[in-house]
Amino acid sequence: MNNPDISIILPAYNQADHISNIVTAYIEALNKIPVSYEIDLLVNGAKDNSDSVCQGLADEYPEVRMFISSPPGWGQAVRNGIAGARGNLICYTNSARTTPQELQLAILYAIANPDSIIKANRKIRESFVRRLGSLIYNLQCRALFDLSYWDINGTPKIFPRQCSALLTLKSSDDLIDLEFNVICRKFGYLVLELPIFSAHRHGGKSTTNWKSAFKMYTGALKMQRCWDTKYYNTGKP
Repeated sequence: MNNPDISIILPAYNQADHISNIVTAYIEALNKIPVSYEIDLLVNGAKDNSDSVCQGLADEYPEVRMFISSPPGWGQAVRNGIAGARGNLICYTNSARTTPQELQLAILYAIANPDSIIKANRKIRESFVRRLGSLIYNLQCRALFDLSYWDINGTPKIFPRQCSALLTLKSSDDLIDLEFNVICRKFGYLVLELPIFSAHRHGGKSTTNWKSAFKMYTGALKMQRCWDTKYYNTGKP
């Protein structure tokens, strides 16, 4: 399959215990809609046997490809996935949090709106602390970059290949989602937000903590200060 309708990028970090169930459920859901697809598994600095599990999935299913993403980092895995994607639509998502039904709905929404970008707007957080931290970050990003979007980090995110500025994202960490939204704003890409109401996690533990949250808060400030002068041109604030 040289040019599927959509490439689905799934970074995998310490998900050996549940990634097989996720991918097989995705395949079952995707086979119910009129779309050709590839699922690209980007094993991202995992300390378990995620690599062998993902390779087993690639051996079993012709729609699945497996890659080792290096160096580690959510953003780096997304960037590597985009670089190798072959689809006319490109999707990336957090597989630990995205249900098959949510992925299916987001793709159908993207097919129905071929010139638009689709991003999730997750309405529910599993704790008050996460709700508060998310609210602060989203308000900060909206103020710094004049964004109208909520849930900066929400996935799935789906974009058509003709939105070419998104093919060269530069962030290698969690700030890639902010960069994605800022590029959409700067280039005038139409963004449609898809409300998601589930807070279920398939397995594993979130890597977000106060330390990583503080890094995102300060990273957003740094990105804003140097965006127009050198960030987008070099990716090195």
